[in-house]
Amino acid sequence: MSSILVLGSANLDLVVRQPRIARPGETMFGTAFSTVPGGKGLNQAVAAARAGADVGFLGAVGDDEFGRRLRTQLETDGIDTTGLATVDQPTGTAHIAVTDDGENSIVVVSGANHVQVALDDTMRSAIEGARTLVLQLERPVSLVAEALAYAQAHGVRTVLTPAPVAPLPSDLLALVTVLVPNAREACELAGVDDEFAAARILGEQGSTVIITRGSRGVLVLEPGGEPRVLPAVVVEPVDTTGAGDTFTGALCAWLAEDASLDDAIRAGQVAAAISVTRPGATSAMPGRSEILAALG
Repeated sequence: MSSILVLGSANLDLVVRQPRIARPGETMFGTAFSTVPGGKGLNQAVAAARAGADVGFLGAVGDDEFGRRLRTQLETDGIDTTGLATVDQPTGTAHIAVTDDGENSIVVVSGANHVQVALDDTMRSAIEGARTLVLQLERPVSLVAEALAYAQAHGVRTVLTPAPVAPLPSDLLALVTVLVPNAREACELAGVDDEFAAARILGEQGSTVIITRGSRGVLVLEPGGEPRVLPAVVVEPVDTTGAGDTFTGALCAWLAEDASLDDAIRAGQVAAAISVTRPGATSAMPGRSEILAALG
């Protein structure tokens, strides 16, 4: 059984580098193209494994070249793929435009990721044996909600990245131990414009709320406390794709070792800062020794 179990998406990222985001109706020349294993679930699993955690993955891919490549990537990083199903839909893809300033825009075609909408016995058994269940919203919300409830019933810590942000059932947040949105997602979920107010609202159900804000640091709200800011690790970004997933994966790896919340957040910040200084998502994620060296 895995200490960290990720239930999430697996996509192949199709990445083009370009000077800026194209305007409607405009054709422009890009400067580079690459294909990289991705999907928020796979990204977080790889980040956690490289940060030193024992990781299992629950997901779905198609019976195609992309799916085989994603399975190989997970296995290469030492991740248990017993729960990675092969289904009768094409493997998911993410179409990513990375601009010269390091920002990105992403269009996801879910494919196999949206085939399964309820837990099966393999998933239930894996959840029961984990210490932490990590989820995002690139799988059906019904599956995410059922997994959260099952994990809570079995005493398993739950970590949710609410991305891509979507309306959630009113009782879903009560099932989340640690909620990790970015600033835009937090405000949209809470229905407010202020990040501090968003943290308070999202924490009302008892979750620890960790709002990632890039160069402005991380906003943290622990149950019963007030929001506080942990400063960013400042670097010059090359490509921010996967930075949030790198943060979450390293955060969970440190939490799995019973590190303090602040130490786990700092490890996540350092891992994400390293990742944005080089291109790609999984291809940019650091290993444990690199994170430890940067932590000092």
